[in-house]
Amino acid sequence: MTAKPGTVTMPGQVWGLAAADPAGPMYVTSYDDRDTNDRYLDTTVLTAVDLAGATIWQRSFAGHPYSPRVDPDGTIWIAHRETAGSDRCVFTAVDSEGVTLRSVVLQHDPPECVGAFVRMPNGFCVVWLPTSRFRQVPEGGTARLARYHDTGDILWSTPLPLSAVSFPGVVEAGVHTAWQVRPKRAWTPSTLTVGYREPLLVAGDRVLVHIDDYGSGIGVCTLLDTATGQVIATTEPGPHARKAIVGPGRFLVGSQGYGSFSSTLYDHAGRPAQTWRTHGLMVVDEQGVIRGPESDNSSARSQFRVLDPDGSMREGPDLTGYYTACPALDADGTTVFWRKGALVTVDRELDRRDLYTTTDDRAVMSRVLLLGAGTVAFALDDQLLIFRDTGLAPLAAGPWPCADGNLRGNPVLVV
Repeated sequence: MTAKPGTVTMPGQVWGLAAADPAGPMYVTSYDDRDTNDRYLDTTVLTAVDLAGATIWQRSFAGHPYSPRVDPDGTIWIAHRETAGSDRCVFTAVDSEGVTLRSVVLQHDPPECVGAFVRMPNGFCVVWLPTSRFRQVPEGGTARLARYHDTGDILWSTPLPLSAVSFPGVVEAGVHTAWQVRPKRAWTPSTLTVGYREPLLVAGDRVLVHIDDYGSGIGVCTLLDTATGQVIATTEPGPHARKAIVGPGRFLVGSQGYGSFSSTLYDHAGRPAQTWRTHGLMVVDEQGVIRGPESDNSSARSQFRVLDPDGSMREGPDLTGYYTACPALDADGTTVFWRKGALVTVDRELDRRDLYTTTDDRAVMSRVLLLGAGTVAFALDDQLLIFRDTGLAPLAAGPWPCADGNLRGNPVLVV
């Protein structure tokens, strides 16, 4: 069994975790809850932590936390409000010492706010929401995706309308009424947000973006051309959930809820190429093999699965519990993740081993980082856990060896 992990308490609930290099340090974004019990403060803290668990430095920024995006040269990018209470969004670059290098203001129209962003090789790609998350959409308001040069100059902007959606079995609540099943009919979403997980992925010359209706969780994924912003295809509305990059222009999109439980591979033209009757937190290796733990809202028991190209699935070990930290895949083909109070590995032969067990079954968790010397790190709520000397190999190559696609936390596949 692996030794008890080192624990580092962050200022508040962790929102994002990234690293520039397997040797660290790790960069953690979290809420700042130190002065109040309010869990939704409008302040972000960026913390640098070494692999031994020592805090190197901290910086604070106005606004709700986003995941940090790290450039190949180690520059960390943070999206934040210009000042407390401001509607203007700023993107700030910080070096490995915590020193601000520069800030860029990207053209947008307040009260537009950032839904999600990624770093491109020469700029940014940003989902703009028409108003702050979870607020009523103003008349005529819609989300949009925009690409910018490093200078902040806009290259293109494409509207992402979600004007009418439908899905059988959707549950809604009327004023002074109980939750009830909505019949299959189109309705106009009153609030827009980005998909809770993997809302913005870039794979070569294709971008996948997920916009949904916060009230129901029903939304659409849109495939666009990276160079021009032209819409290539749009999925049918559904409860889209976990996603992954499978290769250049190819994406895996999972659906879960309202009776849906599937994962579909979309090709370069946005056509469904294959569907599997499962949904989970998948990783993809250099050979394109897809595997990972299932995630099913309707059951507390599921399995580790391997998705074969012909639509069949190989069954791995049973998994109890539900809440799962997004896994990482090592170069030997072993997947590591946290589930129901255990640090679990499943090897290439689909044999399970629990490296560490505890009664701690907190539901709020970050993705897993697989770092140097077999170090595994992830967060549970406001605590960063660091496991040393697990015996795991380095992070695997491939388009999606961990959530966000890489250690740098930037889901962009450059080809």
